[in-house]
Amino acid sequence: MILIAGAGPTGLTLAIDLARRGVPHRLVDPGHPSGSRGKGLQPRTLEVLDDLGVIDAVGAAGAPYPPLRAYAGTDVVWEGRMHEPVPPTPAVPYPNVLMVPQWRTERILRDRLAALGGRVDTAGLASFTQDDDGVTAVLTDGTTVRAAYLVGCDGGRSTVRKTLGVPFLGETRDEERMLIGDVQTPDLDRDHWHMWADLETRTPGVGLCPLPGTSDFQFTAPLAPGDDPDLTLATYQRHLAAGSGRDDIRLTGLGWASVYRVNIRMAERFRTGRVLLAGDAAHVHSPAGGQGLNTGVQDAYNLGWKLAAVLSGASPSLLDTYEEERLPVAAGVLGISTALYQKAAEGQADAYKRGEETQQLLLAYPDSPLSSGPSGGTRAPNAPLADGTTLFDAFRGPHFALLAFNTPAPACGPSVRTVQITANPEAEAAYDITGPTLVLVRPDGYRAHTGDPASTTTYLTRLNLR
Repeated sequence: MILIAGAGPTGLTLAIDLARRGVPHRLVDPGHPSGSRGKGLQPRTLEVLDDLGVIDAVGAAGAPYPPLRAYAGTDVVWEGRMHEPVPPTPAVPYPNVLMVPQWRTERILRDRLAALGGRVDTAGLASFTQDDDGVTAVLTDGTTVRAAYLVGCDGGRSTVRKTLGVPFLGETRDEERMLIGDVQTPDLDRDHWHMWADLETRTPGVGLCPLPGTSDFQFTAPLAPGDDPDLTLATYQRHLAAGSGRDDIRLTGLGWASVYRVNIRMAERFRTGRVLLAGDAAHVHSPAGGQGLNTGVQDAYNLGWKLAAVLSGASPSLLDTYEEERLPVAAGVLGISTALYQKAAEGQADAYKRGEETQQLLLAYPDSPLSSGPSGGTRAPNAPLADGTTLFDAFRGPHFALLAFNTPAPACGPSVRTVQITANPEAEAAYDITGPTLVLVRPDGYRAHTGDPASTTTYLTRLNLR
């Protein structure tokens, strides 16, 4: 059994992945308001959500990011887009970031978990110990749980990480705080992200972003040093008036409310014995670039199939590849979000722009011991197949996929789905195939191995996939 502490997007993703594999697990969380918080779902995360069976629900709940509109008082002084929309292609069916309030993403994931027979237990993790055979945890309701592994998905203040004594390296910028919350107003249109800023320094000020599928706006405003506000509607109204110079925008409701401090930190390691860290428990980001939630979801997506394989008899050393793959990715993504935040803090003219570096489609594991052959460890793109389906259709589910380009496939075990591809120029171009070739795609959508039948058979044998 796997014990998962924390039912945010990371913990829910991991629980869904384990549930669809039939892996016993327990997901515990005492409950916490998430509000709109991490509202941007990047293209690579949308591909993960497609595989998990929730892309339609997410698409219905979300919308493209609205254009930015900057004001000086009541005057519109600038308009622009954070993301330039691009059309989908066969290889990249979800090329644009989607705005979905985090609470809606979590609700969709909870519903999917429930459909798979899972649930969230409303208890927290109080303490745990581990030995060579497993983890013994005590929950806040007094229950004792015995698990083969514990995964800490319990946020930046992680009980799991603190109990392990894993250093959380980086910085907390207490002088850079932000009032944030979900508010309502009838006095602004919902077609723009409304912002007021210091035009001379280009320093961000008050912002009101309409949240799709709701009547809410996400409110943000910088806080002065020493300002420790009460989280009341009157406080938000006061900061809006001070930051915009306007008294004609009425706030009529306040839901989730918080003070955000800029944290830029990463755990020194992601695994200690039978305990692993994922999501904000392993790395916390500035909000710039919308990387935090997305990186956590993909931590879980990387880890789920490996935990399942180890419980089914694979070598426990497979779990070492979780840290080997995800720690460098988290460090790189942390650098991207920090650089974007710094550009905004410095008032650089293009600080609002977001490019392919934030989409997470280019993330790869080329140095992983699981990566073999040309393009090993890179994302496996989509492509149309002759029967009218796509490769993403073939990938969807908990299995490996063996793509046999213009050559017979070797015999494989039940955890591998073989896809025969003959005379398909579009698929061959997507995978840079020039002759008879076999490509093994991991359950998390990355290329594990590319080669001929002999080398592929050797690789399949190595991973016990025959």
